[in-house]
This record gives sequence, structure tokens and C-alpha cells, in this order.
Amino acid sequence: MKAHTTAIHAVPTNIITGFLGVGKTSAILHLLKNKAADERWAVLVNEFGEIGVDGSLFAGQHPESEEVFIREVPGGCMCCAAGLPMQIALNQLLSRAKPDRLLIEPTGLGHPKEVLEVLSSEHYRDVLSLQKILTLVDARKLADARYREHSTFQQQIAIADVLVANKQDLYSGNEQLLLEDYARQYARPEVALVFSQNGQFAPQLLDGATSASIATASSSHHHSGHTANKELVADLPMPDSGFLKACNKGEGFISSGWRISPQHVFSYDKLFAFLSGLHAERMKAVFITEQGVFAYNLSSDALTEMELDDCLESRIEIIADREDASWQEQLMACLNEDYT
Repeated sequence: MKAHTTAIHAVPTNIITGFLGVGKTSAILHLLKNKAADERWAVLVNEFGEIGVDGSLFAGQHPESEEVFIREVPGGCMCCAAGLPMQIALNQLLSRAKPDRLLIEPTGLGHPKEVLEVLSSEHYRDVLSLQKILTLVDARKLADARYREHSTFQQQIAIADVLVANKQDLYSGNEQLLLEDYARQYARPEVALVFSQNGQFAPQLLDGATSASIATASSSHHHSGHTANKELVADLPMPDSGFLKACNKGEGFISSGWRISPQHVFSYDKLFAFLSGLHAERMKAVFITEQGVFAYNLSSDALTEMELDDCLESRIEIIADREDASWQEQLMACLNEDYT
């Protein structure tokens, strides 16, 4: 095992970005699975919702005993108030992990330029070594103007050193040609284009200095309902009721999230039926059920399930263009009556 007693210096750092549901989390899980056993990796993940689910998902698959260290920044933009929430989280993560590599996953609705601004600041100039920026994209979404014309989507393309066309196995037409044409419009001339499925690509794509700069992307900014002085629901103590709800909105989407005390155990069958019937752009969750702990991931393609070793509490985030007022009632109806 490597000794990590020296000052933190020139940590290889990658931004892994992409729009909602493109497979960023799957890609990072694949990279973590293939990291060298004697290396310490850190992951800083931002979520649009106020609750924060990815931290539980990553930790459930890769505990710190595997030299993987996770830190979340829930609540939309990592860089509110000149990057203060992100800097605090990043400093704490670096101090704890002293990593051999740092992966940063901005929310799918966040402008990566703002993350790059923080990482390029004088404070981190000697601490971090900015490596390739990878943008995952589902080329099928280019047929949808909500994606194709979205400023965040365009900036994620513009800032990439490598475009990873994920979910290639689901392409059925001229998606590759459409992506190549779109990249000619919005990507930098030197961008590399690779194709993958299930978020699996060669870890070597991470290596090498980024050629992106703050000037690469447009000057537009990401706005969400989160502000620097707002106390995050993810950090609040659990009330006696055992439930906390939070909402966020921005970039044309609304997130609805719940934290649920571990004393509330869910019915596996009822929960699966509820999640399968959701009409949303995106859903992530970890739930304690009478059959164990499970992580769920809903995109436009499918609902996937993964068993976890453990989690501290149940959490769910739903992102859609509008909120369904019945979601909370349906969720509560999924509780296992034998455990309440």
C-alpha cells in the first residue's frame, strides 16, 4: 500500500460530464472497478436534487476499505457563490483521501465551465493536474430539440477532450452521423470520439492534460434553486416523522426528493411497481426493503436495480419537467406494514 504522508500535489483530475440519464454514474462505477488495488481514488459528485443519492450508491459498491473516497455536493450547482460549496467539499475530500486520482461528476444540468473555473483557480494550481474532460452523450437524444438546443448540452460538448457516445448498442439509425455533424458544430476540432455501451470504456481515456480552457465554453451560467447560504436537506437532522422532502428547479426541470429514516422499511414488490410506473426524465434511489438494500436507476431506456451491502437511510430523487402531486402518497403506500 502506498504511503500518503506528503503534501497533496498535482493530483490527476478528470471531469466526467454529460446530460441527464446518459450513464455517468455507470461509467464511474466501471472505472472504480478497474482501478489499481494500491491506488486511492476520490470522487466528488454533484446532484441537481437537494437530497443526494449517488454518494450512497458509490459507497454501497466501493467502500473506503477499497481505497475509494466519496463526497457529495447536493442541491444543483456545485459552484454557487464563486464555487464555495464545491471548494469546501473538495478540500475536505482531498484532505481525507489524499488520492492518486480525482473524478468529478457535475450534475447533468450543470455547466461544466463553472467547475473548470474553480479547478483552474490559483488555489488549486499546484494541488490538481487537470486531465482529459470526458463528456458522455447519447446520440439518440440529438433528435430531441430539448437536448440538441439546450445550452448545457451544448456546453458539455464544447468543453470535451473526449466525446464518449454511450449506449451504442441501442442505436438503430444514423445516430453516429448526427453526432459527428453536431460535434463539428459545437466541439473543438481536436476532440476524440469513441463509442461505448453500459458506460464501459478504456481507463486510458482519462490520461493526458486537458486542452480545454475557461474560454472554451460560452459565458452562460447555470441557475438552480440552491444558494450558498441555504442549509441542505441532505445535512438536516431527521425529524420524528422519519421523512424529509425537498425540491429544486432550474434549467427547465424540477427535482422532488425524499429522505426516509431506516426505521421505515419498504415493501420490495410495492416499491418496484411504483418505480416501474414513474413518468420522469430521471430517477435515482436507494431503499431499505424487507428483502435487503437496493439501488434503483430510471432513465428513458429502463429501470435498473442493484443490490447494495448497506445504506444509512432510504433516499429518492425524481427529476421531471413537472411534479406529480401524488408521488409522495404513492411512495408512502409502498411501506411494509409489518415494519411500521
